Amino acid sequence: MAVKLTERAAQEVRTIIDQQKLEADKTYLRLGVKGGGCSGFSYTLDLTETCNESDEQWDMCGITVICDPKSNIYLSGTELDFKDEVMGRGFVFNNPNASHTCGCGSSFSA
Repeated sequence: MAVKLTERAAQEVRTIIDQQKLEADKTYLRLGVKGGGCSGFSYTLDLTETCNESDEQWDMCGITVICDPKSNIYLSGTELDFKDEVMGRGFVFNNPNASHTCGCGSSFSA
């Protein structure tokens, strides 16, 4: 199952691409997982022009999302959203594979 991107998250990615004067048709949103963080794993989120042959790709809401196969094991079915609320703003990972998440919102255990 692919990673999902909400329209709100896609709009924020488009805004960042415009602000950084990147070429939208050559820019990918890379999602990933790395060891570390409060709970064992932490999420990574990056804009890049580099797509590896082994990366999985999905086009959602006009954004090309890429993810390496190892990270996709932990991110499959995850929804990336964007919140802009009184208590803060930022990207939010809603991961059905996480058995525990930290209060920081950027780390999890599986």
